[in-house]
Amino acid sequence: MRVSSQVNDMVMEKLYRHVADGLTEQGVADILLDEYEKAGCDGVSFDPIVGYGANAADPHHATDKVTRGKRGDSVVLDIGGVKDGYCSDMTRTVFLGEASEKAREVYHVVLEANLRGIAAAKPGNRFCDVDNACRDYITEKGYGQYFTHRTGHNIGIEDHEFGDVSSVNEEVIKPGMVFSVEPGIYIPGEVGVRIEDLVLITKDGCEVLNRFTKDLLVV
Repeated sequence: MRVSSQVNDMVMEKLYRHVADGLTEQGVADILLDEYEKAGCDGVSFDPIVGYGANAADPHHATDKVTRGKRGDSVVLDIGGVKDGYCSDMTRTVFLGEASEKAREVYHVVLEANLRGIAAAKPGNRFCDVDNACRDYITEKGYGQYFTHRTGHNIGIEDHEFGDVSSVNEEVIKPGMVFSVEPGIYIPGEVGVRIEDLVLITKDGCEVLNRFTKDLLVV
């Protein structure tokens, strides 16, 4: 999982700049597939999500062959490859040309929620505690209605393995587990932001497997 995530970090570093190239969402996804092949991956963990603008505000958007980005768009990049039999998964959100004051506010709320979720990811806590850490903060900041999915999922040989990070999962977290922490805010027609990391549970906390920056990037 570490190696697979390291490869994903390297691929994201090459990929995100291409959102400013005037390509369609699928055009960016095609570059992603090429980069995974160059990195020796055995394909993708799941169909990648590239979402510009309004499409970024749909958490389950299917990458399309028509939409191109425009200045001010948030761009969601949800990517994962298979390396040495293990899946990776990471989401970053970047901005095209500029980020509005509202977009920056939303971004930093999601980032703080992500960090709080990671802090709650430790042995003895429950999966619902991680979800609550993210969800309660987003709700406190006034965006609760726009966080419309569970906080994460288990991952390993398959991209979605049994178990999830949700408000109803009271299973206790144990060392060796690997799962995603991926809060998001999706305001229809305005902005969508998701930040996702994989965490490996250790004996006293967790190791964040993704190292690609979570600074707000404008390209």
